Amino acid sequence: MKRKIENLLVAASGTGGHIFPALTIVDNLDRNWKINWLGIQNRCEINLVPKEYNLFTLKIDSPQGNKLSLIIKYLHVFMATLPVIRIIISKKINLVFATGGYISVPSIIAAKFLNIPVIIHESNLVPGLATKYFGRYCNFVLTGFQETASYLKGCNIVFTGTPLRNQFYIDHNIPSWVPVGNHPLIIIMGGSQGAQVINDVIYKLLDFLNDNNFRIVHILGDTLDPKFRKKKNKNYIPIAFTNEIAALMQNCDLVISRAGSGAINEIIKTKSPSILIPYPNSKNNHQEKNALILSSKGCSIMIEQNKNLERNLKKNIQRIFNKESNKSRNQYKILDTMKDNISEFDLKDSRKEIEKIINSYKKNFSSS
Repeated sequence: MKRKIENLLVAASGTGGHIFPALTIVDNLDRNWKINWLGIQNRCEINLVPKEYNLFTLKIDSPQGNKLSLIIKYLHVFMATLPVIRIIISKKINLVFATGGYISVPSIIAAKFLNIPVIIHESNLVPGLATKYFGRYCNFVLTGFQETASYLKGCNIVFTGTPLRNQFYIDHNIPSWVPVGNHPLIIIMGGSQGAQVINDVIYKLLDFLNDNNFRIVHILGDTLDPKFRKKKNKNYIPIAFTNEIAALMQNCDLVISRAGSGAINEIIKTKSPSILIPYPNSKNNHQEKNALILSSKGCSIMIEQNKNLERNLKKNIQRIFNKESNKSRNQYKILDTMKDNISEFDLKDSRKEIEKIINSYKKNFSSS
C-alpha cells in the first residue's frame, strides 16, 4: 500500500492574524497532505512560512488609495487569478484553504473556475470584503466568532473559533529573562508588525512606569529602535520580537495591545485583562468591533487612538492598579474584576474542528 498524497494550497498573507491560524492548522495535519503556500511578495509570510511549505508569491498590492489607484489595484487582484490557476493545475491541488484578506479573492475564483473545493476562515468579528463577497462561492466559511454569521448571506457557515499557535495550548513558566519581582507585569505589543503610535506613547510614559515599579516587556515589532534600547533597565525590557508570547501572556497581569483578531483570541485564551487600542484605519473598523467583544464584558478597557492617547492610557493604568487597601486580599479591585469577567469566556479548541473539515476532502488511501 502506498500513501495517497493530497495537495493543499494555503492562501494566507500579510499579518500574523492571517498567517498564524493557517500555520497552526497545517502544522497539525497528517503527512498525507502536501502543503503549498500562496503569499504576496515582501510580506510577513516570507519570514514566517517554513521552507517545506513550498511558498509561491504573487505581485499584488493591498487595494487602497485614491479612486483610480484603487481600481487599478483591484484589477491586479482579479488578474492574479491566472497565475493561481496555473499553480493549482501544476501542483495538482485538491483543496484550497484561505484565511481572508485580498489574496483570498484570486484563490477563490481560481478554485471555483477549476471546480476545486475551497474553504475560507474568517477570524474577525466583522468579515473582510473577501469573505463578505466571495464567501458564498466557498464550500465552507469558518468563523472565529458566532456573531460573524449575521454579516454573511448565502454562505455555508460553521463556527469553529480561531486556531492559535500551538504554544497557546500548553502551560508555560514565565521566561527567565523577564523582570523579576512582586510588582505588576505588563506586556505591551502591537501585533505581528508592531505599532509605532503605541511604541511612541509608551516611550513618553516610561518615567511614569518606572517610578511606579511596573515590570514591563515591550514588544516593539520589526526592529529595536536604539532609543528604546537605551532605556532598558531591570524593570523594562524592550525587544523586537519573541517566540515566547504565550508564556508572557499566561504569566502577566495586564496586556496592552492592538485589537487584531489574533491578539483578541490570545487574550481570551490566556485569560489576560487588557487595554486595547484599536488601529483606527483597519478595514471596516474591524479592530474596534473586535475590541468591543472584550470591553462589553468588562474584561478589557478600549482606548481610542487620538491626541489624548497618552493621557488616557496613563489614567487607565493608574485606575487598574489603584490599591484599594493595603489590608485587602484583593489588592487591585478593578484588575481582579477584569480577571473574573474574562474567565467566563469559553474558547473552544478550533484546531480539531477545522482539521476534521479539511480531512473530509481527503480521498481514501489506494494502492498504486
